[in-house]
Amino acid sequence: MSELCDFGLIGLAVMGENLALNVESRGYRVAVFNRTTDKVDELIKGRAAGKNFVGCHSIVEMVKNLKRPRFVMMLVKAGPAVDDLIEQLLPHLEPGDIIIDGGNTHFADTERRTSYVESKGLLYVGAGVSGGEEGALKGPSLMPGGSKAAWETIKPIFQSIAAKVGPNNDIPCCEWVGPRGAGHYVKMVHNGIEYGDMQLICEAYFLLKEAAGLTNDELYNVFADWNRGELQSYLIEITRDIFSAKDDQGGNGYLVDTILDVAGAKGTGKWMSQLALDLGVPSTLVTTAVYARSLSAIKEARVRASKVLPGPASSHNASFDGPVKKLVSDKKAFVEAVKQALYASKICSYAQGFVQLQEASKEHKWDLNYGDCALLWRGGCIIRAQFLDRIKEAFDAQPDLENLLLYPYFQQAIEKAQESWRAVIMAATHLGLPAPAFTTALAYYDSYRLPRLPANLLQAQRDYFGAHTYQRVDKPGTFHSEWLDLRKKPE
Repeated sequence: MSELCDFGLIGLAVMGENLALNVESRGYRVAVFNRTTDKVDELIKGRAAGKNFVGCHSIVEMVKNLKRPRFVMMLVKAGPAVDDLIEQLLPHLEPGDIIIDGGNTHFADTERRTSYVESKGLLYVGAGVSGGEEGALKGPSLMPGGSKAAWETIKPIFQSIAAKVGPNNDIPCCEWVGPRGAGHYVKMVHNGIEYGDMQLICEAYFLLKEAAGLTNDELYNVFADWNRGELQSYLIEITRDIFSAKDDQGGNGYLVDTILDVAGAKGTGKWMSQLALDLGVPSTLVTTAVYARSLSAIKEARVRASKVLPGPASSHNASFDGPVKKLVSDKKAFVEAVKQALYASKICSYAQGFVQLQEASKEHKWDLNYGDCALLWRGGCIIRAQFLDRIKEAFDAQPDLENLLLYPYFQQAIEKAQESWRAVIMAATHLGLPAPAFTTALAYYDSYRLPRLPANLLQAQRDYFGAHTYQRVDKPGTFHSEWLDLRKKPE
């Protein structure tokens, strides 16, 4: 028999194919299988030609070609297909073998599957994989969770293929996250923060373009400058690049201006929002970002509404005179104000994401390490950014940090940005330009920093119409009042 393989991979769409090539490039022998076997043959004759691969036309053949303990990674569409594959694999594997799901799976499915596969004597890993096609090939961020006994076995391969960061580029963006569905939950929060980041950047772009009249060349320069400072990130970098791309479909202008303003979504942002509601945590940025995509999708309705619904007075109208007009008319000052608003809003977005991770960790008994989570996102993934070093620093210094907003670095950053942040939102409101994520972030900040909110009235309303009771500020206990008897009688 020829030499056995170190790693098996099922699913040869672009992500699976690139990840398989990544594993092989680190010195491992890889067995690959795809339900449509033509994909296997194409890979072996094409990009994998002359490399250390074995193409397999069945699951049985793939399993026979793997060293013990066997690693089988699935990169297939999340949902029933994963359960079907597990059932196909189980009869051919042995105790100690490891099944790995690298898809965008809902964490609850991974919780269930881990228990099920372990009951069969095998080990199961649900691994979040982020970085897109390029990350899969050159080094993704990997967020493995599941059967802890699997970690020491898969660790060498996983950390070898992961993105690397640090002064010597030797710290892998891959560490054990926690039991059962923890890895997929952390990946979901990553994606939810990504939704928020993208929406915030889009609002910054819209304000700079529509309010200050920046050209694409000017926008390129602005984002290039931002990418050299505290906002440095993959998303800022690619946004910079987008503003320089000319139309390749026959037009004469810039490509970004020809793209229909209708955003797609795959669902992980919605999952984070739904689960935040279940936990009772205010992850308002991701929810706003999801709704912004939903609003973009009703393009025909928006076009119809634009013909009949009035906006505010034009900036040329005398009613617009004052500090807002002064700010918008000074391009340099407005660019700096939008930068500060973007940074402050980004801090709030990440603060919300880590609060949700903290509450989920308590709920599911995962014992997450939040500094490690920040490190996992430092390279390879879509939200990779210089900013994440500060988050790791915060949780390393204070592992029980209640909220990132309370860490001195972020307190000071918000204090510096606050005046500009509020001015930008005022400008957007005066001009009738939607900035829902900027506004939501500020509302979260103001709500979090105030010791008293109007919820006392809300609770009074609930007690009035539904006898839901209330607590008092001056003495302990739970109370109910007969509001009809206490009210002022109508005249």
